[in-house]
Amino acid sequence: MRAEQPGTPVFRPTILVVDDEPLVADFVTEILEPEGFNIIAADSADAALSLLEKEDANIDILLTDIRMPGSMDGAQLANLVCQRWADMPIIVMSGYETPSTASIKCKVRFLPKPWSIGQLIDAVNGVAYSVTPSA
Repeated sequence: MRAEQPGTPVFRPTILVVDDEPLVADFVTEILEPEGFNIIAADSADAALSLLEKEDANIDILLTDIRMPGSMDGAQLANLVCQRWADMPIIVMSGYETPSTASIKCKVRFLPKPWSIGQLIDAVNGVAYSVTPSA
């Protein structure tokens, strides 16, 4: 983490990145780790829920794609996280839907695909400052 930058979070928030495309998750990791974030990746909403249930105290932010295969998609995951971990900031991304068309019922930050590196960093930083260190 680059402490010399003013406004940088004083701890390393952990982001759960959920995308069924491994290249997207890898790219997000390559962008956000140097910015001072810990990344945990899941390839489905089902896998993400399993991780959240095991490590909920260690995950600070959810970043999920909306459209994914499995028993639930990213919109359903976002709604579930809002109910069970109400203080966790959520960023949803999609090139096809918006939070309202996907029936997301809670407040989320929307990141339209395709996004730029700057847009990704801005979206994550925009929610990171509301995160309380989990410890």
